[in-house]
Amino acid sequence: MTVAGATGPVRARPRIVDRRVRLRSRPRVCALYAAGLLRLACGGSGPTGAARAEPAADPPRAAGQDRVQTHAEKPGAAQRASTRADSQETGIPLAAATVMAAPPPSAFSFADTVVSYRFQGPAAEPGLFVGRPDGTAKGGFAPQAVPKNVINFFHTDSWDYGTTLISLDILRSGSQDPAGDKRITAKDDGATEIYLIYWGVLSLNRIFETQTLAVPGLVRDVGLSFGADINSKDTTFDSEKRAGTFGLSFAFDVPTGFVDLKVQAYKEFSRNGFAGAGSIYGRVPGFDYSHFRSVEYKMTPEFEVTYTIPLPFTGLPLSLAGFNTIILPKGRYGGINENDTQIEFVSQTNLVLDVGQLFARVPNRVEIFAGFQYWHNKFGADPRRTINTEEKALIAGVAYHLN
Repeated sequence: MTVAGATGPVRARPRIVDRRVRLRSRPRVCALYAAGLLRLACGGSGPTGAARAEPAADPPRAAGQDRVQTHAEKPGAAQRASTRADSQETGIPLAAATVMAAPPPSAFSFADTVVSYRFQGPAAEPGLFVGRPDGTAKGGFAPQAVPKNVINFFHTDSWDYGTTLISLDILRSGSQDPAGDKRITAKDDGATEIYLIYWGVLSLNRIFETQTLAVPGLVRDVGLSFGADINSKDTTFDSEKRAGTFGLSFAFDVPTGFVDLKVQAYKEFSRNGFAGAGSIYGRVPGFDYSHFRSVEYKMTPEFEVTYTIPLPFTGLPLSLAGFNTIILPKGRYGGINENDTQIEFVSQTNLVLDVGQLFARVPNRVEIFAGFQYWHNKFGADPRRTINTEEKALIAGVAYHLN
């Protein structure tokens, strides 16, 4: 499929000190949940997944910790005897009393809803740079680092035939990445971005009621994965990303924690508010400037690994959670579609501490996390054509589970 436009970084130009560009805005999931909870959206590799022969053998794990969250505890022998005696004394049939004592029916075998805050920085925004009077950077310019404050709303659940994940990020940049519109290209306030992710997996073992796709010691389940990303950011670039994915999810059979792999097709549509700027590049005869800002990229492969590894040897309710994503080149970008996108790689690793369990014996309620994110060729931008494409950001935050 040919590329209708470009939503990529515009090449840094001399005499322009501040130029923001996005191929796409992709925070790629918050630090904690992209691994610790996203395993539910990657085939249900834990006890809530289809590959478990004993549905209630172990509690589901989330956010890097073992999670105990059942609708009701099974009554012991003494409790059952008491229930029977009470039912007989009040004249209620035993069968009816048993139903009344049972937990209420639920469509989900596991569900978790989380609100979190995180700080990350210095973040890189392709095309954003500052002047360097000493001229040490190329052309006398240097990448502009940007701090970000992020509020995240997150929900994940496991149902009869698969898993679902929804994540909403509200990101506020520092003044280094100013907001803007068609009239004012750089306002005093930092830009605000809204980023929504939906991911789902249909478990083949669950759908067909089989364990054929479970290979002990190797794979717990294979699923059909699908998802969508939507974003909006109030800058003159006017990013409006709409992306979809579909493919296969492999939940590996590991002794503790989880490791999941997704192999997917990735298709992106977006917007480039800087594209087709004739005053910058000169008018190109026959070029369709009127429609160029609506961008369609080629479909390309995407590979993603998510994991959580408990660290019991530390003596703390601590775990290592993270993800690694690779997106192959997806087409061209630039003011007049002059640059080729590159292989994009993003990796994030976090230490997650269950402080509720540590200090109050209340597990899976309050967690803190800290980590590091590395992003190479951010948004697929070519570092030979676009400045500020490599991100090395520290992450720290706190999460509260509503369930």
